[in-house]
Amino acid sequence: MPSASANYLTVLRTPGAAAFFVPAAVGRLGIAMTGIGIIWLVHARTGSYAAAGLVTGGFAVADAIAGPQIGRLVDRFGQSRVLPWALGAHAGAVTLLLTDAVPDLVAGVFIGATLPQLSALSAARWSALMSGERAVALPIAFALEALANGVSFMAGPALVSVLGAAGRPGAGVLLAASFVVGGGLVLAAQRRTTPPLTGRAERRHAGRALLRSAFLRQVALGLALGVFFGAMQVSVTAYAVGRGTPDVAALLYVAFNCTNLVGGWVYGAWRHGDSPRRHQAAAATCLALASLPLTFLDAPLTIGVTLALAGLAVPVLLILTSVLIQSSVPRAVLTQAFTWGNSASAAGSAAAAGIAGHVVDTGGAYNGFGVAAGAAAAMTVLALGGLRDSSANKDERP
Repeated sequence: MPSASANYLTVLRTPGAAAFFVPAAVGRLGIAMTGIGIIWLVHARTGSYAAAGLVTGGFAVADAIAGPQIGRLVDRFGQSRVLPWALGAHAGAVTLLLTDAVPDLVAGVFIGATLPQLSALSAARWSALMSGERAVALPIAFALEALANGVSFMAGPALVSVLGAAGRPGAGVLLAASFVVGGGLVLAAQRRTTPPLTGRAERRHAGRALLRSAFLRQVALGLALGVFFGAMQVSVTAYAVGRGTPDVAALLYVAFNCTNLVGGWVYGAWRHGDSPRRHQAAAATCLALASLPLTFLDAPLTIGVTLALAGLAVPVLLILTSVLIQSSVPRAVLTQAFTWGNSASAAGSAAAAGIAGHVVDTGGAYNGFGVAAGAAAAMTVLALGGLRDSSANKDERP
């Protein structure tokens, strides 16, 4: 098996790849900072976590709804034409929040509605770039995307929290917007790797693919994965606080996130010789089996080990969801398809935070872990169902 570095370096050395991947990675770091930045700023302004949660919820819902619409415009007009307008509107929305020119909820919704999903745009570029003979390396490219997301959501919230704790919550929001707008503008300038546009008739015909079971199954799996993330965030915190050791929460998150990165790195480096659908079913089954003990284990060490095992499967699911979305829809609607997957995950995470919070309040952290385990079980059912999909044969790639 070739080394991980050889695989990843080979993909990044593809002409034009690093030029769009790096700015997209910078932009998604800003995206990872935006939600928690809003929480810090609104709480500092109002003194209320309820108000901060309401604004952040409005942001998340608007992002989930508007994301596919921006993706649709990108498929029609191209990234280089749509991105500057979306980024300009996003910068204006952030300015409204920072200056307190409109109610915080209005600004939060506007920020979410104008936030371009740069990970979807980057994935669409990989799909166009790694075509033909290069298609065999597409899972490695998507593994890079998963690693970039993992690093962003580890470093981004920590950076914002440091600024917030230092009494500068507005600086976190401003820095997040700077990363999003700066990275997005550099990405838009990379015209060489922009996916080719298609005709109106082709887009209309291709749009029907978004209603096919093969694609909808992946969207549903993304929704369940979002529920898993949202429930896990609440439950880990509730578990640590409930034991009177709130500092343990950070260690548990580290255990989960570090193996998350390791799992994505190793899977991306591995030469894949089996069906992506089989890999997805295996990863979902492993996640469900690893999550189940969380509903009854008590010691922090065993909880940490279990979270670490669960973390290995998560990036594999993220990578394979991208691979199977890419193979289930025509390129004319590919950006829109990727944004639907991302939006489903964001919506699931936002909804699960509220659901898990309610069950934790009524029955403790183990109930919250039960929500996460249930989401993992749902992913397993969906992935196993995909093995019987009538179009599975055409989606399988070595």
